[in-house]
Formats: sequence, C-alpha cells, structure tokens
Amino acid sequence: MNLFIHNTRLPDATEPVQISIQHGRIAAIGADLTPLPDVEILDAGGMTAIPGLVNGHTHAAMTLFRGFGDDMPLMEWLQTRIWPAEARLSQEDVYWGARLACLEMIRSGTVRFEDMYWHFHGMAQAVEDSGLRAGVGAVMIDVAGGEQAASCRRLAEQTFEESQRYSERVRFTLTPHAIYTVSPESLRWTADFSARHDLPVHIHLSETRHEVEQCLQHHGVRPAVHLDRQGLLTPRVLLAHGVWLDEAELDLIAARGATLVTNPVSNLKLAVGGIFPFEKAAARGIPIGLGTDGTASNNNLDLFQEMKFLALIQKHAQNDPTALPAHTAWEVACGHQAPLLGQTGILAPGAAADLLLIHTAQVETTPEHDLISNLVYAATGHVVDTMIVAGKVLMHQRTIPDEEEIRHEARSRAARICQI
Repeated sequence: MNLFIHNTRLPDATEPVQISIQHGRIAAIGADLTPLPDVEILDAGGMTAIPGLVNGHTHAAMTLFRGFGDDMPLMEWLQTRIWPAEARLSQEDVYWGARLACLEMIRSGTVRFEDMYWHFHGMAQAVEDSGLRAGVGAVMIDVAGGEQAASCRRLAEQTFEESQRYSERVRFTLTPHAIYTVSPESLRWTADFSARHDLPVHIHLSETRHEVEQCLQHHGVRPAVHLDRQGLLTPRVLLAHGVWLDEAELDLIAARGATLVTNPVSNLKLAVGGIFPFEKAAARGIPIGLGTDGTASNNNLDLFQEMKFLALIQKHAQNDPTALPAHTAWEVACGHQAPLLGQTGILAPGAAADLLLIHTAQVETTPEHDLISNLVYAATGHVVDTMIVAGKVLMHQRTIPDEEEIRHEARSRAARICQI
C-alpha cells in the first residue's frame, strides 16, 4: 500500500513532518517530503504518530464470553460456564468472535496479537479480513489419551500446510495449551516440529500455584524445568503468565532465550495469588511482552489500560514508586522488549508501516509534560484516531468499515452459545 501522511508529528519533536509509505513499509520521514503521483494522501491534522501496540497473549474469540460468568472461582468458571459454551462453538462463531476482538483492538491501538484458540481457519480469516497481524495456531490438548494426541498432531500438521494460503500478516504458531493439559510426548513432538520448521510456540506456564504443585507431584520438578526436559524451552517459545516462576526457573528461561508474556489484569481478576516477577526477569535479560488474556477474564483488550496495571502492580509489589517506569511499560506494550512478538510498530524508514495517529490534547492527556507518562497512566484506547497496518488505513476518525455488522453477528452468536 502507498500512502502519504501529511501534517503529523513524532513524539520527540515539535515541528510537523510527513511520512511516506510505499508497498506497506515506511519509505521516508521528513519535513519536506513530496508525495508521489497517484498516492493516497492522509491529512493527520497535527496528530502525533506513535508505534502500534502488541498483545502478546490472548484468546480473541472469547469476546463472545465477555461478562459471562464473572466473579467466580477459576475452576467453577471453567467447568460450568466456559467449557460448556466452548463445546458449542463453530468455525463461523470463532470468526465473528475474533472479528469483534479485532474491532476492539483496532479501536484501542493494537496492531498485532498472539492468539491461542480453536478453529484455526476461523481465526486466520478474521485476521485477514480485519487487516491486523497475528500469530494463530491450532490448540493442542491431549488429556483424553493417545488417540486425542495423535489427532492434535495431525491437525497441527494439516493447519501448518493450509496456513500458507494466508498473507504474511498471519503467522502460524504451535499452541500446546499447558503442561497440565498436554502430555510430555506431545510436548516433545511440538518441540521437534517447531525446530524442523522454525515455528514459534505459544503456551501457558506457571499461571497458578496449583499448576506448580501438580507438576512437582507428577513430574518431580517445577514447570519450567519440566518444559525444558521436553526440549521446549527455546528462543522460539512464548510463555504466557509466568506468575509462579522461582529464581532457578528464571535463570533457566534466561539461559534458553525464551520469552515471557505477563497478563496483569487477568491475573488480578482470576486471583492467581502472585505477581509476575518483572524486575527479576528483566535483570536476567529475559524478553518480556504484555498481554490481555481473553476478554472472559479481563474483560477488555485495551493495552493502554493493561500497561497502566503493569506498572502499578509492580510498584505496589516492590513498595517502590520508581519500579517499572512509564517509558519501560511503553516499550513492553509496543513489543520492543520481545523480538519474538514481531518487532512491529517501529517508526523508522524501512520498518513495516504499522502505526497510530493519536490525539494528545484530550482532557485526560492535558497538559503534555511527558507524552509517554500520559499514554501509560492517563490515556485509554480512545486517544487513537487512526490505525495503519502494512500501509493500509484500518481506522480513521475512529470509523471502521463493517463495525455494525460485526457487532450484530457477535451479539446473536453469543446469545445462542451462552445458553447454559
């Protein structure tokens, strides 16, 4: 896509600039650029251009379960609400639930997300149609035994081949659910398949104390060690949550080069009983990303709100107001501290044209002593006016095509699925 953004400014500058985008990438940024003939021109009206945000862990289609079973204990919530409802999901249901999630993410500044859910093609097509970028996989759970394990492996192989039909904005990802729902044999198979095809892996790890106790009881080691013994602790792996990791596990994760993704709001809402050890992980050089988890346990996908929780919970846990400053939280939310999340949203020539145009003169972001502090501590996703991904305008003046259709379809499908 070729686009010329006129009359914008960068976060660290006061003078207006232009941004030239060619073939989905930033070609140039400067004060005296001239648009090429027949290029689309977008007048930013003085808005600020910033990088897009990256959601490192979510279950997008769970928008259909937003507010369905709130304020319940985790296992009761899963067993009486979520799992029975998920058993009714069709591929079309997942498509419309994911479209609703993409709509929400576009409106709140997320240009890329890492997903783990059922019905790969429903998810992948939703990403294609929305214009966003995402890591999408086929969930692996084999608690029912060998036949289920073999079926999951066949499905992963099949969807990997079929994923080639989608654009480069859809990245196939292996998504074994967790160490307590996936057998050691299937974890080893995943590690081998990932190595052979250079594929990322996305898995839950150490979200609850019970998971740690269960792993010690069944395998004699803590979760990260168990994962490492299956060959699945590598630089290709995203580890979601990581709340209950101890010092030795953090050392191991650092040595193996895996990435941790923290989900503070979901962890608080589900009362997992611990705080992600951000400072200890960062001190070891572990790549760290930020995620929302699914809307059934958050209940939104607004990374502006999530980064505020990220910073505040660390300050509270460490009894230190200087812990995890705003600029660090912003870097994490942009995915800049976790290369495995795709390195999108960098404002520089040659980078992918994934960016936001935001209003900085709204009531909650005035005065502008420090733009990044305002974005982390004061703003919500409503500051986002325009989103551009791969050079294509997905939203301008907070208007997105097909929004009403998406809302209608999601509402009607949720009403049917959630009849318990």
